Amino acid sequence: MIKRIVKMTFRPEGVEVFLNEIFEESKSQIRAFPGCRHMELLQAINDPRTLFTWSIWDNESALEHYRQSELFQRTWARTKALFAQPAEAWSVRLLDEAPSESKK
Repeated sequence: MIKRIVKMTFRPEGVEVFLNEIFEESKSQIRAFPGCRHMELLQAINDPRTLFTWSIWDNESALEHYRQSELFQRTWARTKALFAQPAEAWSVRLLDEAPSESKK
């Protein structure tokens, strides 16, 4: 399993377009994509123009299959047109995890 973090910094007028049009239209399809176990959208507290997606994928192959899909190509083309600066992305794996409250 891998986790994917993507940082996107939008032009001021791009945030609402992304949230209300692009993300709203595509979030269910992305979450239902084969190999996607979870996907969240986060916003930086000190800079509302900076958004992050955090997703969990079965493996790198599943993520790459999504990245080659028509869904990704269409969504990403619309999204990156709104950026103030290039996106940054990391694929990471869990090395250590704190116990959950129910396990304490």
